[in-house]
Amino acid sequence: MLYFPKWKVILILAAAVIGVLCVLPNFVAKERLASLPDWFPKSQLVLGLDLQGGSHLLLEVDTDVVKAERVEALRDDARRILREARIGYTNLRGSGQTVTLSLRDVADVENARSQLQELETSGLQTILGPGAAAEVEIDGAADGTFTLTVTDDGLRQRVNSAVEQSIEIVRRRIDELGTTEPNIQRQGADRILVQVPGLQDPERLKALLGQTAKMTFRLVDVTASVQQAVEGRAPAGTELLYSLDDPPIPFVVERRIMVSGESLVDAQPSFDQRTNEPVVTFRFDTSGARRFGQVTQQNVGRPFAIVLDDEVVSAPVIQEPILGGSGQISGDFTVEQANDLAILLRAGALPAPLTILEERTVGPGLGADSVAAGETAAIIALLLVMMFMMISYNLFGIISAVALTTNIALVMGVLSVLQATLTLPGIAGIVLTVGMAVDANVVIYERIREEVAAGKSAIASIDAGFSRALGTILDANITTFIAAIILFYLGSGPIRGFAITLAIGIVTTVFTAFTLTRLIVAAWVRWRRPSAIPI
Repeated sequence: MLYFPKWKVILILAAAVIGVLCVLPNFVAKERLASLPDWFPKSQLVLGLDLQGGSHLLLEVDTDVVKAERVEALRDDARRILREARIGYTNLRGSGQTVTLSLRDVADVENARSQLQELETSGLQTILGPGAAAEVEIDGAADGTFTLTVTDDGLRQRVNSAVEQSIEIVRRRIDELGTTEPNIQRQGADRILVQVPGLQDPERLKALLGQTAKMTFRLVDVTASVQQAVEGRAPAGTELLYSLDDPPIPFVVERRIMVSGESLVDAQPSFDQRTNEPVVTFRFDTSGARRFGQVTQQNVGRPFAIVLDDEVVSAPVIQEPILGGSGQISGDFTVEQANDLAILLRAGALPAPLTILEERTVGPGLGADSVAAGETAAIIALLLVMMFMMISYNLFGIISAVALTTNIALVMGVLSVLQATLTLPGIAGIVLTVGMAVDANVVIYERIREEVAAGKSAIASIDAGFSRALGTILDANITTFIAAIILFYLGSGPIRGFAITLAIGIVTTVFTAFTLTRLIVAAWVRWRRPSAIPI
């Protein structure tokens, strides 16, 4: 156990040196790091919300909107299918979880049932197999009355899909802000936890996440009377919408969507070349560009409303056909407003509105206090443990102190390279690692004492002590490592941070307490050839 080939010595020392190098950037200012050579590590620890301050939001997906849109989509699908099959119907309407309709001719009952059968196929069957429950149940009576019901399983699947989609869109919007390591995760059936360390502007974050950002391009009905629409008498097929101006300007807008915002592939903040005002330029995909060109070609001279979440952002008059598939949105924006609108359009529309249930802002001062408290706890723990080891094991205690310091450097270095977020529970994991590392050394040294007491020589006692302690150390650390894995997969937020730090600490502990310590002891044995052990 005390023999090390040269290649193994080089690997052990290289690992220790690299670990120390990886932790050094945390003690250097970012401006200074940029001037250092490219080979020098530049990754720094990412501090969590509780250590550097930031914004905390708990959001809830409006599931009622998801359910209403699902029933609306079911009604539209039923209308499309019956029209394509040339089956006459009346009284098509949706309410709650059902869509009802009546056939004009009862002779079409079986044909209609056969045509509507495709609506039963759902995402549930795709995921769970042919035996899964249908998303839509169809009930047709002999008198031509049909009831289409969205099942509870179908609604749950839609809600789950909406929440997952919302998490991804929220992540894309926050990433556009340029923040580091936001924590975005699901909580329960319909809630999303958002933590953005270092962001001290919660209002802007709420504005970004509070908008559904469903953009549509629709024609303005210039023949309709705005006053009559304001009084509640808007013409059929139109609705009254207001602009973002102050005071808002009313527009009578056609309900028919000419081009959907889903066809957008890019949006960027820019400046109008004529007025130098902030605008947002956008670009459609191929199908969207073709549709946009057709609409503008057929409606030259008509106002074309750009609608965002039922508000008219802009309603420019179509001066000429726009065939390139790109354009710009203007609306008396500030630079920040133009940038935020571009972020919303690039990230995509939320499937349903998000409601803010909980809002919390952690100031950088409180985070600094947490960092100082964590550092103090870690330093005190390290010093007390080192003193105990030196008093108890003399020279071997000093070797343990060297290995312990290297162990902490390795933990911090790995966290820096992985860009893992360090939270207050993570610091607790590091402090716990100190105790675990010393525990391994104590096991080794007590084994050596037992061998000395049994009458073995110094070198034989050291060799046997390391050999027999290995099994005990591995057993103890493997069981703790398994516990860390369980905490990571079943926990969330701070619990995961603790689990990651603990798992990394276990690996570095086995390396430093057994391998590095053994290498140092072996070097001392070769140098001194001791006849007695100062332990």
